[in-house]
Amino acid sequence: MTASAAFDPTRVAHLTGRFAPVTEEVDAVDLAVTGELPKELDGVYLRNGPNPRFTPIGSYLYPLDGDGMIHGVWLSDGRARYRNRFVRTPAMIAEEKAGRALWGGLESMILPGADEVGDVLAHTFKPLPDINVVRYAGRLLALAESDCPYRMSPELDTLGKETFGGQLPAGITAHPKIDPVTGELAVFCYALEPPYLTWALIGPDGAVRRGPTPVDGVDAPQMIHDMALTRRYLVLVLAPAFFDIEAALNGGSFLAWRPERGTRIALIPRDGGPVRWAGDEAFWLWHTVNAYEDPRDGRVIVDYVQWPALSLGPDPGAGRPRQDGRHGLTRAVVDPVAGRVRRVRLDDARVELPRVDDRVLTGPYERLAVAADSGRGEGLLPGEYDALRWYDVRAGGATARTWDAGDLSVGEPVFAPVPGTRGPEHGYWLTFATDRTDDTSWLLVLPGADPPDGPVARVRIPVRVPLGLHGTWLPTEE
Repeated sequence: MTASAAFDPTRVAHLTGRFAPVTEEVDAVDLAVTGELPKELDGVYLRNGPNPRFTPIGSYLYPLDGDGMIHGVWLSDGRARYRNRFVRTPAMIAEEKAGRALWGGLESMILPGADEVGDVLAHTFKPLPDINVVRYAGRLLALAESDCPYRMSPELDTLGKETFGGQLPAGITAHPKIDPVTGELAVFCYALEPPYLTWALIGPDGAVRRGPTPVDGVDAPQMIHDMALTRRYLVLVLAPAFFDIEAALNGGSFLAWRPERGTRIALIPRDGGPVRWAGDEAFWLWHTVNAYEDPRDGRVIVDYVQWPALSLGPDPGAGRPRQDGRHGLTRAVVDPVAGRVRRVRLDDARVELPRVDDRVLTGPYERLAVAADSGRGEGLLPGEYDALRWYDVRAGGATARTWDAGDLSVGEPVFAPVPGTRGPEHGYWLTFATDRTDDTSWLLVLPGADPPDGPVARVRIPVRVPLGLHGTWLPTEE
């Protein structure tokens, strides 16, 4: 297929301004610091996100399209250094040889032929490991939406596709979850052909303990971005976002929102038992916060950011929604026996990119953080936020406190605990931020004890870091 003449990348909001890609790979040491970096932070903050290597052709759909680029800030003894690197898949290498984009965006269905990329890559979809980055079992992995991750070196050089010894050849989710008690990694993967949805478990040694296991009761391909994990269950929320390849081949959207199908929540027993389903009215979620089981009655509590529908393109669901009462931080209480869901709105503020201290996953927790909209109405793009917000959820509700970032556009907050301590006050929240007045980018370090007081340190990044998506704090391994 050929690129649509109607596609003009200069008119795509998420290819401009604070979202615009950067192409230079940079190394810098002794970064300038405003304030004082906590000396107990010894490790690296990494963030992956969409960053097209070349000007896109055909279409560009944020936040799904784009090559992966990982930005890293190494902190040690109060000092900082920086490095960024592309995730070099075989498709990107072919494009670098050609000096231009050869694959179109997801909606364009432009796939190069053998004359351009050779027989192996011809007519294949381009890998997009551009959403998240995690470390597990000694492997640093750049993660795609539902595809094989790419393994990276500690200094962010691409080592190759990771299939876990060939046992997970179709790939995994962009949001796997690590059980802090057992050390297991839980993953899922959706596909365009049966089985449409599978799950798997990986052990702390990197060996697959349970291979791809089909989820019964899924009769069509659906998009699922995130998951949650409890001590007994994988929790998957199947919103009515269905893939429609026939429509895409005929110039339509490759994702169809079908609210009449409703949203279903799957509780998948980690021991391989039958899946338990609960039905609800249609809603969408990009990201979960955490999930756990109520010890009194076995009900499953799932906290997440709810959206009225999946919306991509000019007004993506990851951005600024209409306020129709169905958006906001939400708690779903799922009865696995009766198959019923009761939802409680914890806050209706415009928020996204929720995170907790990863050590509390699968159990009750105290605090969560999100990127937020300050409400000043200064023309932020969809997916752009100018505040950070913290919630205390111990009393069954959600008490919120906010730090207004002013002229800074901020990203996902990630918790970096102080070694040897527990509790949300013993650590720091890290995030990249870009100044809307001059496009300078910073790593912000905010205190866990009182984060609304603002950063204790700001690290000047030598290049602009495009906004979005997900990151992690990796303490130095002994």
